[in-house]
Amino acid sequence: MTLYDRLADLPLRIDRETRRRHERDTSSDFIRATTVFELHGDGRVGRGEDVTYDTEDHDALADVGALAPTGEFTFDAFSAALDDTDLFPTKEPERPSARHYRRWALESAALDLALRQADTDLASALGRERSPVTFVVSTRLGDPPTTDRVEAILDRHPDLELKLDPTSDWTADLVADLAATDAVRVLDLKGHYVGTTVDQAPDPELYERVIEGFPEAVIEDPAITEGTRSLVEGAADRLSWDAPITDVESVRDLPFEPRWLNVKPSRFGTVESLLETIEYARERDVTLYGGGQFELGVGRAHVQTLAATFYPDAPNDVAPGAYNLPALPADPPGSPLVPSDDPVGLDFYSSD
Repeated sequence: MTLYDRLADLPLRIDRETRRRHERDTSSDFIRATTVFELHGDGRVGRGEDVTYDTEDHDALADVGALAPTGEFTFDAFSAALDDTDLFPTKEPERPSARHYRRWALESAALDLALRQADTDLASALGRERSPVTFVVSTRLGDPPTTDRVEAILDRHPDLELKLDPTSDWTADLVADLAATDAVRVLDLKGHYVGTTVDQAPDPELYERVIEGFPEAVIEDPAITEGTRSLVEGAADRLSWDAPITDVESVRDLPFEPRWLNVKPSRFGTVESLLETIEYARERDVTLYGGGQFELGVGRAHVQTLAATFYPDAPNDVAPGAYNLPALPADPPGSPLVPSDDPVGLDFYSSD
């Protein structure tokens, strides 16, 4: 029996849908907007978060009625019904990726509700245990880049590890200072982002500087070009992929046999695709770790729950939301995060 088979036949009743808009400044100098979908049925509420990055797509929901089909389903039948549902009825999304993000919001809300209606949680339904989650703190270093944010984080918790986004203005001195902290676990080169505020063009000098400067760090999402190929190939055993990963086929299409993958559930759109990819990777001894997307609501707990269920000891980019605030709190939580003993649905901690 596959992982998805264990969830597919969960009974699900949906009576109505409500939504909640969230918005907040972030440590990466942009205003994050998300929408939490709430599906109501049988006296329970299931929630899922739409992490679409463009505010315009969230604004457009103000003129849209309920999107979720209502009635009685199995979870798999509900997912199939979404195949025929237009999740952007008033306008095309600003980016194609938003279709997966919104689909995941509704699928995760429906799964959360189905688990609650069955009085169970994700790990139990899958026949697995939940473990404390090790997390890294993902942060950018400002413009111009400095170690100030890193120093503030490590001042709170000296044993924390980091995921950083190198940019072409990283100097050799900055790399040396960061390496001296012995805290950098993952370096995200963002070589597959186009048209975003965090684009980083393939830069052979930058790649050489960070690959050599952090010889033990995981190197995420390099761009493969004539100028970077030899550098990337030399680090093949610690390469990871994030933005390109949307299903099993996308893993098969990678330029190198992967050893690491960043799992961001919203990129997959459906629960079935996510679980198929997790199984495919685990069968091939690929190390998985969780990824977040500046979630402002339940989405953060959901990525933590997945990490606790499948890859708790990995460098999970699922730090509590306090680390994404422009001003770092005085005492944010440390790693690992310990899940509650009596969860329900997709919760990480206990919930009513």
